[in-house]
Amino acid sequence: MTTELYPRERVGQVREAAARAGLGAVLLTPGPDLRYVTGYDALPLERLTCLVVPAAGEPFMMVPRLELPAAQASPAGRLDVELVPWDETDDPFALAAARLPRGLAKVGVADRMWAVMALRFRAALPGAEQVAAGAVLRTLRIRKSAAEVAALREAGAAIDRVHRRVPGLLKAGRTEHEVARDIADAIIAEGHSTVDFVIVGSGPNGANPHAEPTDRVIGPGEPVVVDIGGTMPSGYCSDSTRNYCVGEPPAAYLEYYRVLEEAQRASCAAVRPGATPEAVDAAGRDIIAAAGYGEHFFHRTGHGIGLETHEDPYIVAGNREPLEPGMAFSVEPGIYPGPHGARIEDIVVCTEDGHEPMNVTDHGLVIAG
Repeated sequence: MTTELYPRERVGQVREAAARAGLGAVLLTPGPDLRYVTGYDALPLERLTCLVVPAAGEPFMMVPRLELPAAQASPAGRLDVELVPWDETDDPFALAAARLPRGLAKVGVADRMWAVMALRFRAALPGAEQVAAGAVLRTLRIRKSAAEVAALREAGAAIDRVHRRVPGLLKAGRTEHEVARDIADAIIAEGHSTVDFVIVGSGPNGANPHAEPTDRVIGPGEPVVVDIGGTMPSGYCSDSTRNYCVGEPPAAYLEYYRVLEEAQRASCAAVRPGATPEAVDAAGRDIIAAAGYGEHFFHRTGHGIGLETHEDPYIVAGNREPLEPGMAFSVEPGIYPGPHGARIEDIVVCTEDGHEPMNVTDHGLVIAG
C-alpha cells in the first residue's frame, strides 16, 4: 500500500503545478505536504529537512546527515529525488539556494514551515517573493486516489471498532478523564499509530463541541458525546462522533436527537458530484432550524480529512466549489442546547454517483453503563 499511497509521479505533479502557479520552486519542510509528495514522515527538527522542487530542474531534498538513513529507508528513498546530506557546520539554506536557478522571482514555502526557516530562506533567496505553497498542493491533495480512499476506509473501520468498545467503558461514577484514558488505549489497540484527540463530553460538557476531558464524574441519566480520532500507520486519519447515555436519557434530549439524526442523514444524502459544500451544509442545517434548534447548531457541517484531520474541503456556507469524486470530508451536524448536547459524525467520500461512508456504526443513541 505504501507505494500506491505515495506514487513516484507526485513529484512531477508538484513541478507542473508550481509552473502553472508561476512559482520558480516549491520548498517543503516536514509536515503533511512533504509526506504527501514523498511518503517521508520526517521529524520536525531545528535541523533543516526540505524537499526542493524547481519548476525547471531536478528535485532534491536537503537532509541532515544523521537523518539520512531514515530518509533513505522511507518511500522518499525510492523516488527520483536526490538526497543531499548536509553536515553540522554547513549552511543548508545557502546550499539549497545555490542549487536553484538564478533570479527566481517567486517561491512557494510549506504552509507549516517554521518562521525561522522561512526567514533563513528569504535571506538565502533575497530576490524571491515567498508565498504559501499550500494552494499549489491543495489542487492535488483535495481529491483522494483509490489508495487514499482505501487508507481512509481502514482508518474508519479502526475507529468504528473503538466506538463499539465505548459502552463497556462508560459507567456512572467514572470521570471523563478515566473514560478518555481507556478510549485512548483502545485507539492504539485497534490499529492507530497515534491518538490525535479524545473528547468525552458528559452532561453540560457535551454542549461544548471541543470539550477537553475533565475530572467531572459522569452521573446516571447523563448523555455523553464521544468524538475520537487518530492517525494510522499509513498516515491517514480517522474521526468519528457517536452519542451515549448512562441509563435512561432525558426526554428533551431524545426530542432533539431525533432531529439531529434526520439532519445528518439529509446532509449525507446531499453529497454527490457537482453539489456544493454549502448545499450539503444547508441540507441538515435547515432541518435543525425548522425544528427550532437553529441557534444551537453553531459550527460548520464538516471538514476535509486525509493526512490531516482538518484539511480542504470545508463543508460550510459560502463554499461553492463543486464537490468531485475523491473528495473526503466529515458530515457532523450538532445540537447543543446547554444542559447537554449531541453530534453525529461520519467521514464520507464523494463518489461518481453519491457518497461512500467510511464509518458504519449505528447513528442511534447507545445506552451504556
